[in-house]
Amino acid sequence: MNVPSEWLASVFGRVPRDAAPFARALTHGSQAAENYERLEFLGDRVLGLVMAEWLWEQFPDEPEGQLSKRLNALVTGAVCADVARELGVRDHLRLGKQARDDGASESDNVLGDVMEALIGAWYREAGLEAVRAFIHQAWGDRVHAHAKAPQHPKSALQEWAAASNRKPPEYEVTDRSGPQHAPRFTVTVRVGKSAEATASGANKQEAETAAAKALLAKVRG
Repeated sequence: MNVPSEWLASVFGRVPRDAAPFARALTHGSQAAENYERLEFLGDRVLGLVMAEWLWEQFPDEPEGQLSKRLNALVTGAVCADVARELGVRDHLRLGKQARDDGASESDNVLGDVMEALIGAWYREAGLEAVRAFIHQAWGDRVHAHAKAPQHPKSALQEWAAASNRKPPEYEVTDRSGPQHAPRFTVTVRVGKSAEATASGANKQEAETAAAKALLAKVRG
C-alpha cells in the first residue's frame, strides 16, 4: 500500500522525498516484518527531546520536577494516539486481518506507537528544525492546557500515603487479557490493608495510573 502523497503533504507541509519510511511507520507487525518498531524507538526519543526543550522555554520559572510532570503528561501513549487521530492516521494504517478484526486501528497502543514512528520518519527526512515545527503544531495548545504542572496520580497517591503515615502503595497485575497488539491489564493498588482500588488500561503503566487515580478518589472522598 502506498501512502497518499496528498495526505503526507497535509500532515508535514510537503511531500517527503522518500515515502518508504512513512509507509513503514504506518505498518503494524501483523502486516509485515518491516514494521514501525525501529522508527518508533527513534521517534520516542526525538519527541522527548523536542518536548523537553519546548517546556524548558515555555515555563522558565518552573523547577525540574514540575517540568518532568508536564513532560510525562504530554508524551503518553494516549496523547500520542489522540494526535494521531487528529491527523487522520487511522485511515492509513497497514494492519493484518486479525489485527483489523481485533480493532487495532482504535488502539491507543498502536496509534501512539505509529505517531512516534512518523515523528522518527520525519526527523530522518527533514531534520531537527522541521520535526520541532511539526511537533509544536501537532501538539498545539496541549502544552498550555494546565496552568500548574499536573500531578501524576501515582505520585499523588504516594504523597498521600506518606502524609497519612501509611505504607507506600503496592501495585499488582491481577489480570491480562486481549490480543497481543491490544492487551488489557488490570491492576490492583493497595495502601496497607484498609485501602485498595482496581482499574484497567492498555498497558501496565496506564492501568497502575488509573488504579492510583481511583484510590485517590476513594480516600479523598
